[in-house]
Amino acid sequence: MSNEKVGVRYGIDMLLAGMVGQVAGQRVGLITNDAATTSATYTHTLTPTRLALLDAGVNLVALFSPEHGLGAAAADGAEVGHGFDPLTGLPVHSLYGAQLRPTPAQLSGLDLLIFDIPDVGARFYTYIWTLSHAMQACAEAGLPLWILDRPNPLGGYLADAEGPMLDEAHISTFVGRWDIPIRHCLTAGELARLWHREKQLSLELMVVKMGGWSRKDHWPATGNPFVPMSPAMPSYEAALVYPGTCLFEGTNVSEGRGTATPFQQVGAPWMDSLAVADGFNAQSVPGIVARPVQFTPSSSKYAGKICHGVMLHAVDPGRARPVQAGLLLLAEIIDLHREEFAWLPYPATVNAPGYGHFDRLIGQLHIREALSAQLDNLRSQIVGWTAAPDWARRVGEILLYYS
Repeated sequence: MSNEKVGVRYGIDMLLAGMVGQVAGQRVGLITNDAATTSATYTHTLTPTRLALLDAGVNLVALFSPEHGLGAAAADGAEVGHGFDPLTGLPVHSLYGAQLRPTPAQLSGLDLLIFDIPDVGARFYTYIWTLSHAMQACAEAGLPLWILDRPNPLGGYLADAEGPMLDEAHISTFVGRWDIPIRHCLTAGELARLWHREKQLSLELMVVKMGGWSRKDHWPATGNPFVPMSPAMPSYEAALVYPGTCLFEGTNVSEGRGTATPFQQVGAPWMDSLAVADGFNAQSVPGIVARPVQFTPSSSKYAGKICHGVMLHAVDPGRARPVQAGLLLLAEIIDLHREEFAWLPYPATVNAPGYGHFDRLIGQLHIREALSAQLDNLRSQIVGWTAAPDWARRVGEILLYYS
């Protein structure tokens, strides 16, 4: 008998395998995008969730799309309009433009709303906040909400969670509405259960659990190919360092957008790549090393210009502390390039001027100033900022997966 692990089955697979009858005859809306498919384990075809539901006889009547649109291909921060789905012919209501949540009119013809979108596992990846808005809209409309759960690509060990926690009283935006750490180590279904409890939402919530996923599992252990979740999230390797390198969006350092390896590398035309790599590696960041590189972005910051920088490699993914790594790398660059480095706005549909983008990402108002000041104890401060000591206790009762 083989001891080979069977690949993870997603929530959509589990619904199709035994729960379709529970939604028979209901008018169903679906929040989704092209990255949401059946698992390779279940169908071997990576069928888009919306097609799989229709093929199973589910009465889908409307679709809703998050940032990047139904095709998961629109540019970061770009407004997405309403339209029709070329695969199904169904109307698509955009939740990243004039509205961030389904309107009462859009929900009025539904008996059930389903959410199925893959998440990266970082607080500032906006799909989870689309979920938060949908939860509130369904609670107000008295409409049940089902979540088809999916793996956290960065694993679920709560000891790996990294702050800072979000200062919700002073910073609550679409890249962080509610108080969770940057690397949260939960699934979307578990986040929903947490918010359902903590926000005291009067909502009929159902999470369709995965089959075969363990908290120790990073993406490669799922047995499924990594489907890009957005234009700049092409691989597990990018997702693993993204909780740290996304912080560079709020600076004049390129985060690698417009290259084949976004978020895995950062740089600028003025950067001393060898000195930055050496300084970062001298700090012995857990599980991650830096290598000097050159790249020329085709878009975004420094488009068409040669950038000197570093690529981050997770040599031990299980030990990697990406938020800590991103902050230590940022501190190193600021220290070496005080004349060239600057904080920049990052305009987006949900924050048109783009001011204070780093503060919105990091979730605290004092950290940018502390990084600029380059205090002698900065490394120990960064270790303290990225701790999340109370997170495991806070979420213990809402967990769906334990091993």
